[in-house]
Amino acid sequence: MTISKRSRSRQFALQAIYQWQMTGQDVILILDQFLEDERLAKADVDFFMDLIQGIPTNLNTLDQELQSLIDRPLEQVDAVERAALRIGSYELIKHAATPYRVIINEAVELAKIFGADQGHRYVNGVLDRLARRIRSQEVDMAAKKPQ
Repeated sequence: MTISKRSRSRQFALQAIYQWQMTGQDVILILDQFLEDERLAKADVDFFMDLIQGIPTNLNTLDQELQSLIDRPLEQVDAVERAALRIGSYELIKHAATPYRVIINEAVELAKIFGADQGHRYVNGVLDRLARRIRSQEVDMAAKKPQ
């Protein structure tokens, strides 16, 4: 199975956002570090950069949206799951051209690859509720389509 450039970008983004969350390091320094990695050439670099720069820039909005949907303070959510939730919420809000199901699936896959045993279920539930709130028309249309 080949991985798409966008999926690869999300994997690198998850690692970079995780590092940023854990160290508080300047996101530009983290971005520069990742841009030196030749494996990033197999990813969509512009999309990766958008995620890495857009998530910290929009952090208050993203975290407010997420906090209203979870059962504990966001800072208590596992750091990998928190990074996946932030990536997914950013895409849901800022990348309307990407179908919500693709965004949720990609975030769930990130949580499966990098996160705790059942963390992907939590990510799926939170992002599904967020999609219903901010992309209600798209979600309603998808529900009406025969499977």
